[in-house]
Amino acid sequence: MPQITYIQPSGEKHEVELETGVTVMAGALLHGIPGIDGDCGGQCACGTCHVYVDEQWVDRIDPIDDREQEMLSFAAEARANSRLGCQITIDEKLDGLKIHLPDGQH
Repeated sequence: MPQITYIQPSGEKHEVELETGVTVMAGALLHGIPGIDGDCGGQCACGTCHVYVDEQWVDRIDPIDDREQEMLSFAAEARANSRLGCQITIDEKLDGLKIHLPDGQH
């Protein structure tokens, strides 16, 4: 199973293994990682799973679509590497993925 590292604003790391097909958001909820709420249940309709993809991984995940980009336009502290965790589905090529959590979501 791919290993994913969620990094808190404080630098604290949560390393978890996720099955392929699970989203970054669902993985955080399954493992009780603070900072990701997923209020809309993964429907790309809120923004409570806003994350920053580590710069080394940005080009390795599927590109952002218009709907996700629109939702991120409402996110506090959005950056070029901002994504919604519900829109990143884990597969074997993402083994080692690093996800940073925004400070404002805690």
